[in-house]
Amino acid sequence: MNLKLSGKHALVCGASQGIGRAAAIELALLGADVTLLARGSESLQRALDELPRVDAAQKHGFIAADMNQHTALRAQVEAVANASAVNILVNNSGGPPGGSAHAATLDDFRIAFNQHLIAAQIILQAVLPGMQASGYGRIINVISTSVKEPIRNLGVSNTIRGAVANWAKTLATELGSHGITVNNVLPGYT
Repeated sequence: MNLKLSGKHALVCGASQGIGRAAAIELALLGADVTLLARGSESLQRALDELPRVDAAQKHGFIAADMNQHTALRAQVEAVANASAVNILVNNSGGPPGGSAHAATLDDFRIAFNQHLIAAQIILQAVLPGMQASGYGRIINVISTSVKEPIRNLGVSNTIRGAVANWAKTLATELGSHGITVNNVLPGYT
């Protein structure tokens, strides 16, 4: 199997730590140009400094953006995607905080919905034109095993991540004929 990603551009969300950072490192090792996306510039710079380069032509960068600041998020992702089409998108975002679904406030649900589903839709719409133009795209959503079996005391997360899973399944059906695959990864406790 050829996993050479030289000449491909990957955008990895939640890339300053954890699963996102690990995914960014692996994509860079496979030769992709990687753009990291997370909130904190300092942690992003540290992650960027540690990204491997297996090819002198590789270009890595970052976007410091908050998934709940949609106007700025859209503008920043569009600017990067317009400069270099994104071929691989890794949607990955932490939270929301634990707690029961019945005790969660409407704001708890709105914030989580905005951070996970709405932000993912905004990013998708920013990168999709480049994927469609090239007839190639890979969208990977890092969600949770809670979409199969709810995890105790993660009521809002269970709900929101289920919505993201079904959004992704819908996209897979809609975009497959354009050479764009959409897959969900379901990690357990991290």
